[in-house]
Amino acid sequence: MTDYREVLRLRSLGFNNSQIAESMGLSRPTVIGAVQRATAQGLDWQAAEGLTDRELAERLFPPEPEKPGYKMPDYEWVHREMTKPGVTLQLLWFEYSDRCRDAGEIPYQLTQFKKYYREYVVKTKATMHIHRKPGEIMEVDWAGQTAELVDSDTGEIIEAYVFVAALPYSGYSYVEAFLWQNQEAWITAHVNAYSYFGGVTRILVPDNLKTGVVKNTRVETVLNRSYQEMAEHYGTAIIPARVRAPKDKATVEGTVGIVSTWILAAIRNQRFFTLRELNEVIREKLHAFNHKPFQKKDGSRAGLFSDERTFLLMKKPVFRSPRKFVL
Repeated sequence: MTDYREVLRLRSLGFNNSQIAESMGLSRPTVIGAVQRATAQGLDWQAAEGLTDRELAERLFPPEPEKPGYKMPDYEWVHREMTKPGVTLQLLWFEYSDRCRDAGEIPYQLTQFKKYYREYVVKTKATMHIHRKPGEIMEVDWAGQTAELVDSDTGEIIEAYVFVAALPYSGYSYVEAFLWQNQEAWITAHVNAYSYFGGVTRILVPDNLKTGVVKNTRVETVLNRSYQEMAEHYGTAIIPARVRAPKDKATVEGTVGIVSTWILAAIRNQRFFTLRELNEVIREKLHAFNHKPFQKKDGSRAGLFSDERTFLLMKKPVFRSPRKFVL
């Protein structure tokens, strides 16, 4: 069932229909229809809180009288046919109508035929367009390369996992090492990144790690509950990158590579016995990285961030998960 409550929550935060559709894995017409019906009935997010999911759905979309059964076209076939030279939707509609009449079925009119095809394309072939606006997006990921700690008692090498957050507009970044890649570390890393940036972006673009995203398909996005609660706390929307689509978070993908060279490779010969020691050196290297002049244009990441900072949402008090305390 569509989470209409989340649609109304994101709408109350000022997100447009396209952003809500991308965040929730819905088609844009679905979002528009839900918002229009909610407006017509005077329903907002606060009012929806007092209703169950079923009550809310029935308020927005009350049962309609039964209509004659129309034959739904096979849009998978339609989409394949559309790739062939000279084929148009009108031609396919004529063929579909002829088949319906031969079978004694009722065909949709051309306008409905085209409408449902557009919805099919949105659900199955939608792409995610990310525009670099100041304070709009924070992209996050774990770096593929790890850092190392040394056990002072045994001399054993312990891997430390490196979290990277980047702001696409300025390229300004945050880096921190953790001993685990579990949910607590994932949430803590986000909280610390927001603290470092001094504010929150309107959109958060993670990869599809199970610590944050339970399911991300072309028709459905399911977030980890604690991750969703964190987004609600900070007033941001999570739009996971599409599977096997690194361009959806190109900034952090590029930053991960640079961080691996600028920070991790630079400290490869140093020995660290505690996570605090490692992160102190990472913070020093991170400062130099953010202030390093660009190679192909004037300024630096820090210089651009000084302008971007004013567009960030005010950071709320530290998020504390209902199930686990997050520092």
